[in-house]
Amino acid sequence: MLAGDAGAGTALAMRLVVRAAEVLGASRLIPISRAHVDACLYHGEATLDFATRLAEGDTHVAVPTSLNVGLVDLLHPELWRGDAGEAELGTRLMDAYRGLGCRPTFTCAPYQVPGARPSFGEQVAWAESNAIVFCNSVIGARTNRYGDFIDVACAVAGRVPDAGLHRADARRGQLLLRLGANVPTELLGDDSLYPVLGMVLGRRAGAAIAVLDGLPTGLSEDRLKALGAAAASSGSVALFHAVGSTPEAPTLDVAVGSNQPEATEQITLDELQEARRELTSAEGELPLRAVSIGTPHASFDELHRFAGLLGSSRPAPGVELVISTGRDVLEGAEERGIVARLHEAGVEILVDTCSYIAPVLRPGDGAVMTDSAKWAYYAPGNVGAEVVFGSIAECVASAVAGRVVRLPSAWDAA
Repeated sequence: MLAGDAGAGTALAMRLVVRAAEVLGASRLIPISRAHVDACLYHGEATLDFATRLAEGDTHVAVPTSLNVGLVDLLHPELWRGDAGEAELGTRLMDAYRGLGCRPTFTCAPYQVPGARPSFGEQVAWAESNAIVFCNSVIGARTNRYGDFIDVACAVAGRVPDAGLHRADARRGQLLLRLGANVPTELLGDDSLYPVLGMVLGRRAGAAIAVLDGLPTGLSEDRLKALGAAAASSGSVALFHAVGSTPEAPTLDVAVGSNQPEATEQITLDELQEARRELTSAEGELPLRAVSIGTPHASFDELHRFAGLLGSSRPAPGVELVISTGRDVLEGAEERGIVARLHEAGVEILVDTCSYIAPVLRPGDGAVMTDSAKWAYYAPGNVGAEVVFGSIAECVASAVAGRVVRLPSAWDAA
């Protein structure tokens, strides 16, 4: 492959993988079973140039490969509210990766796609920060934190450097984070705690592997998804362990292995409260112009819950309610009538991209509300949104009321 016998594009991919191995100090490459590629999101002409170069010699990925979000919702192109020329370039890039043999999933939650989810211990090459942390932490498959270009290079080569989180000895907990005694039990049952806790986890851990102790056991995948996505945004977290909830942490002893953690720290209620306040960037009593939920992409269970919370209500005039999900989840929700219920309620459903990346929200003055710490973290810089963070129930109630609504919650008692 290095010699070019499989084509120029494959040789380019293999050179990148070998160079990455050298940088990481890996003495060998190991095979992978699948990949998830983030490089299909258009960031400028260089991204198209790379895809064109990679395709030379009829290059194809060597393993089943899913695609992360692109710039455009290909199923609902009318939702694009940006420059038409940029949309065309973004579409060309998405098509280019399909031409390499990648599966057009276009989701940041490939773990929700039938056939794309790896199993425990499986060696894979995944990109996209929340997908990486979910893959390692919640599934227990193994990937390093791969970025654009090296992700698809690994997919073409079918191999990755034998280093980092691909190795069992690198997956043990290093930092033990315990919830303080003043964190009320009622708050542990509130969905909005988990994205907030993720922000704190990311700041505390950085790139270290943290073990969370003191959470309820058997946490749902949606709560772990929200926690990991936030931690991968505020820090460089690629793996965390939650004692009693994630597969490599049935107990604290198993999570840390034979060694004691390098440090033990406490997460206090005050720190959580402050992190929650910081997720709201909107100042003053701004009008509400939009509500965006589903970052990372909403699961089937979340879509079902959103529909139930809305009931027969509709967003108030002038308020846009957008739910982002993957096209595979959308298909399943359509079959069960959930999508029809949401559309009848005036909800816009976005796939293939994300509203904090692409210009899809209607222009206007006012705040945008979200239940996602990741959306709240990136949207002010990416799309200039004034953000209000709230629970899922508060987001739906606010969309219907046409103003920010704060519901009684465990945060109040805290």
